[in-house]
Amino acid sequence: MKTIFLSIVAIMALSCAKSGGSGNQEPPPPTPPVKEIVYDETGCLYTSYDNLVMAGYQGWFAAQGDASDRGWYHLGMGSCGGFKPGCSAVDFYPDMTEYTQKYKTDFKYPDGSDVYMYSPYDESTVDLHFKWMKDYGIDGVFMQRFVVEVKESNPKGKRHFNKVLENALKAAKKYGRAICVMYDLSGCGPEDVAYIEKDWKELQSTFDLFNNKTHPTYLRHNKKPLVVLWGVGFNDGRRYTTANVDALVDRLKGPEKRVSVMLGVPYYWRSMRNDTENNPGLHALIKKSDIVMPWAVGRYGPGNYAQVAGVELAADVQWCNNNKVTYVPWHSPASAGAT
Repeated sequence: MKTIFLSIVAIMALSCAKSGGSGNQEPPPPTPPVKEIVYDETGCLYTSYDNLVMAGYQGWFAAQGDASDRGWYHLGMGSCGGFKPGCSAVDFYPDMTEYTQKYKTDFKYPDGSDVYMYSPYDESTVDLHFKWMKDYGIDGVFMQRFVVEVKESNPKGKRHFNKVLENALKAAKKYGRAICVMYDLSGCGPEDVAYIEKDWKELQSTFDLFNNKTHPTYLRHNKKPLVVLWGVGFNDGRRYTTANVDALVDRLKGPEKRVSVMLGVPYYWRSMRNDTENNPGLHALIKKSDIVMPWAVGRYGPGNYAQVAGVELAADVQWCNNNKVTYVPWHSPASAGAT
């Protein structure tokens, strides 16, 4: 009995020793920090947005008879029956003299001759636009990518905007113009904001977007390729939130800080009044971004510029300097709706 007892005690002791020994093991080594990605910018023509004059390129028009199969898209008005005399959604009609591909409309000039329209779905049209940019000193464009137009549920829209971007990337390289993708969040819900991450990855893969040889004019800033998110912090009842965009920025950048981000924000973003939501999260989001571009359209005119911008602009720039964020002013040409 003693032998058996001692054997049991010995087994128990050994078991306890093993159990206790596992508690004294060395903890696993800490996870190494993620290294920030470093891009080779050899051959890149635009490594900073500083001192550039750039335009927004919407590219959303289509013409009846072009390969997009979208009719007179974004030219007509449904309220009056489309795109025809007495019914048009455009303020100014283009001079068509230099276009090689043209589409006959139902409009007539005063002398009775036919009026034609262009389509950015055609490579020659976009090529001409980029040639003009070079001729007249415009450094480049932001290719506006309307999220509601490029969702998987809208295949015609996505095909359209991908083709226009393809045309623009070719022309940007040919004429040495800067180019950058800008996502417009207008009309989005939270799920659409989240979808941007997938679309952005698709663009990088489809067009080999960051290849210095293929696209030497893709715009970079702070040593990273730049992507723009327009429409953050407005108080006009949008369905997505600043928190949705904040989460997207975290995913786009990642721990490796893969890209630089520019935000299109309301004009009163710093003071959080008038057109801006009262949300401290907006400032936190801007601080983690690289560039801020306030929407100044309709916020002032020739008669009150000094009173409006004089109060806001200097303080905005100072805030950006203090927080190491680049400030970009916005200017809009005159139109029927705003100056």
